[in-house]
Amino acid sequence: MTTDRQVVLITGARKGIGRFLAERFARNGALVEGCSRESPDWSLEGYTHHLTDVADESQVKAMMTSIARRHSRLDIVINNAGVAAMNHSLLTPAASLDRIFDTNVRGTFLVCREAARLMQRRRFGRIVNLSTIAVPLRLEGEALYAASKSAVETLTRILAREFGPLGITVNAVGPTPIETDLIRGVPSDKIQKIVDNLAIRRLGRFEDVANVIDFFVRPESEYVTGQVIYLGGVS
Repeated sequence: MTTDRQVVLITGARKGIGRFLAERFARNGALVEGCSRESPDWSLEGYTHHLTDVADESQVKAMMTSIARRHSRLDIVINNAGVAAMNHSLLTPAASLDRIFDTNVRGTFLVCREAARLMQRRRFGRIVNLSTIAVPLRLEGEALYAASKSAVETLTRILAREFGPLGITVNAVGPTPIETDLIRGVPSDKIQKIVDNLAIRRLGRFEDVANVIDFFVRPESEYVTGQVIYLGGVS
């Protein structure tokens, strides 16, 4: 089956930002493909879910093959899948290093690479990676998480140059803390300290992230690539 409708892939789509974006793109008429390591407890018209660990190369390739077979195209990819940890470096086990970098860096790279191979067929693609304000704020306790997202930002900027001749843009958005499972285990005083460092002192909202993504993925944004936009007024 081929389609003229926009095809969007969102990683980490089972909950949080990923689910919000899946619902938003589906409402706007896109065919949405999503993935996570567990099945969602919801369904959505125009949505297909893949049980995929983005750090597993064979699983990522199988997902892309499925998308290509059914749609013959992929227009937008949002690399939302990510894991975080807040802990002092002296108390951080090596297993946390592997877990965070496998998903956040290896997973983002694999999805970007395989998506670009499909996108280049039509000489069009929009890739948006998720970073975090923990990078510019250099937050204590977030060394591994911030380091992994720093890698994602560098990856974003270099892939933008490599994929530009293929008609593919690559950008990133760095959200502030949002009420998701990613921050629910973080003490409220630490979250408040982060908010106090922002120009706009409130928690982020899903709509704030979606607004930047909407800009990056517009056809008119073909000249915008290699950019990282932080939310909340972080410089």
